[in-house]
Amino acid sequence: MPSNKVLFVTSNRIGDCVISSGIIREIGRQIPGAEITVACGRPPAPFFRSAPGVERVIVLDKKKAAGHWLDLWRQVIGTYWALVIDIRGSALSYLLNADRRIVYNRRWETGQPKVEMISRLMGSAAALEPDLFIDDRARAEAAAVIDPALATAPGPIIALAPIAHQPGKSWPADRWGELVDMLKAEPRFAGWRFMPVGGPGDRPPATPALEAAGPLAIDFVGKGDILASAAAIDRAALFVGNDSGLMHVAAAAGKPTLGLFGPTEWWLYGPRGPRTAIAASNPVRGEFAPIEALTTQRVFEAVLALHDTWIGASDPATA
Repeated sequence: MPSNKVLFVTSNRIGDCVISSGIIREIGRQIPGAEITVACGRPPAPFFRSAPGVERVIVLDKKKAAGHWLDLWRQVIGTYWALVIDIRGSALSYLLNADRRIVYNRRWETGQPKVEMISRLMGSAAALEPDLFIDDRARAEAAAVIDPALATAPGPIIALAPIAHQPGKSWPADRWGELVDMLKAEPRFAGWRFMPVGGPGDRPPATPALEAAGPLAIDFVGKGDILASAAAIDRAALFVGNDSGLMHVAAAAGKPTLGLFGPTEWWLYGPRGPRTAIAASNPVRGEFAPIEALTTQRVFEAVLALHDTWIGASDPATA
């Protein structure tokens, strides 16, 4: 019988996994009934646990001398694959028994947004838009934090992601506090709740925003894995965050999303979707400036523009 098993080797970064998440449903279209094995880094691994067709997630913890690739090879060499998709462009893909291989290499980089590059790689005529696979467990974990907070002070939520795992992508922590102070004083945001979201190591950059929010804060820093964070963001009416995985999560959830960019290529890695915007220290494509050049006033004005475009006089709960 022909195999229906598919190996999808994806990134160790959350953002890249979200950007390429449209591949999961495309696999189902190309191979109906596909049984998918995903190999990825530890932080994004929970993201795929409830993805359609995924029967196994293999965590790739980086080891010396590329030992993680040897570990993966040992786990997948015994299977005959209908399709191997490798967006990390590893040699492993050529060492496996497979009917077909789709392997990334640098010639696919032509200056198009990453979602469009991934779509061409897969041979899809339509863009493979990022997708989320939020399950009941993640929603319950988010509700356990958010519902008690809203019970004492109900209001629409603005989610904040004051983190990024590359220093050049991180807007200074004190400016997040300044931004919250400015939004609290803005009539449009009267009664809103401020929810910083991040992992266990993101407490320091989130602290100024939490302190500025005071009793209006909902603390979702270190409260769950990436899928729980996605469920929390899905409860928000607006999102503001650094160029990070959580920014891509918010955009994929369809939330009005503002991404903050420094010396990185926002034209390639910006949030995807019609309800998205950027505030960049380098607003001209091809020019670069440190993220510290992005002022609090510019971000504040961008948040107001996002609000006025997508919330306006409507009920934020339905945004």
